[in-house]
Amino acid sequence: MNYSIIFYILGWICIFQTGFMALPCVVAVIYGEREITGFLLSMLICLVIGVPLVLRKPKRQIYYTAESMATVSLSWIVLSLTGALPFLFTGSIHNPVDAIFETASGFTTTGASILPEVESLSHCVLFWRSFTHWVGGMGVLVFILSLLPLTGGSHMNLMKAESPGPSVERMLPKVKTTAMILYQIYFAMTVVQIIVLILAGMPVFDAFCIAFGTAGTGGFAITNNSLAAYAPHLQTITAVFCLLFGVNFNVYFLLVMKNFRGAFSSEEPRAYFGIVACAVAIITATTASFYHSAGRALHEAFFQVASIITTTGFGTTDFDLWPSAPKTVLVLLMLIGACAGSTGGGFKVSRLVIAMKNAHKEFKLFLHPNMVCKVKMDGKSVDLSVTRSINIFLVLYVLIFAVSCLLVSLDGYDLVTNFTAVAATFNNIGPGLAMVGPTQNFGFFSNFSKLVLIFDMLAGRLEIFPLMMLFYPPTWRKY
Repeated sequence: MNYSIIFYILGWICIFQTGFMALPCVVAVIYGEREITGFLLSMLICLVIGVPLVLRKPKRQIYYTAESMATVSLSWIVLSLTGALPFLFTGSIHNPVDAIFETASGFTTTGASILPEVESLSHCVLFWRSFTHWVGGMGVLVFILSLLPLTGGSHMNLMKAESPGPSVERMLPKVKTTAMILYQIYFAMTVVQIIVLILAGMPVFDAFCIAFGTAGTGGFAITNNSLAAYAPHLQTITAVFCLLFGVNFNVYFLLVMKNFRGAFSSEEPRAYFGIVACAVAIITATTASFYHSAGRALHEAFFQVASIITTTGFGTTDFDLWPSAPKTVLVLLMLIGACAGSTGGGFKVSRLVIAMKNAHKEFKLFLHPNMVCKVKMDGKSVDLSVTRSINIFLVLYVLIFAVSCLLVSLDGYDLVTNFTAVAATFNNIGPGLAMVGPTQNFGFFSNFSKLVLIFDMLAGRLEIFPLMMLFYPPTWRKY
């Protein structure tokens, strides 16, 4: 383990965090808010931690799988700890565990909140909450890779450790160029949404915050009723962009490169939009009598499906009041999640497709043991290492989910609350059902349960493996 390169990159994380906090300072100046002092103090602490680590350059700038896993996991932990400082110093949140919960929820694009009254927060704090979604959506180290001239080792290891999905591929020979293109697409799509929302009548500040939450598929809103206060056409625009940010960004790269055949032949987006269409149809049919209007039911179904499957977590209605069937569909969407290589969380559509194809292959082999059968995705054979990693991921997913439900249940709340609280945090969604429904918050949980849920947020965002490697002793062996 090359410890020096880990501390070096963590130092840069703290310095970049300082830059991130500069934007809410600008908002504080615009609105004349005193909370700017809390951000300035937080920036000073980040610099005091980060600058000495960066000045001490490592002799060996080598980072392989062990260093990459440790660096990515520790980077997100450092982001959550330092990002909680503004909440504490501005007096917006007084409990340190609550502040870390809110920040981890922001950076991991979960959107679960412990705040019962967000409208009482200042503009700069609201901006910071939403901006953490945008920063965490594409990944902090992906951003750093696009800017820092890091040398040695394999840059791809860092990108694989942070990017969601069963596999990550270079779109161009240089990882730095790949990371830069990803962020250019991400930035452009965010700007387009901001402009569209403003032109459609949304206030400028609201448009920025909502777009940050949509782009990162996070879900922090600036009103207590989420997006219910906005006009239906603004809700529809947001839902469309939720679905767009839930698509694998490789598809957008192919479109930019005018490789339309490659973009539209991908199986995962087709499965993704197919699931969305089926879910909207089922929920519309089962909630039409609830809303006494097929049009209203369709609108609410489309928004909630787009928000939940992309793990954004915005809401326009209290779906906890819906009949059991549509609520069951939403829970299933929570578990499925968005596409690999998107800003969304969950199990990922590509994993689901590959797992189903693998099951189909096993059925064939039961009938014809000597048959040669391969699992294919987009016309290419899926490597055995990918199917193996999916199987291991599923085992760890179920294990962590079960243990988390057990630990959270020690607080004594009902099964639906505990189950959906873990589902909402582990899959980086935000709202659950019952006591953690779309009109509720997570503030009633004990500090211990909040720490469990914080772990789930980080594990879900990093796809389990990087975070679990921190607890695997051979990871820390020197060489």
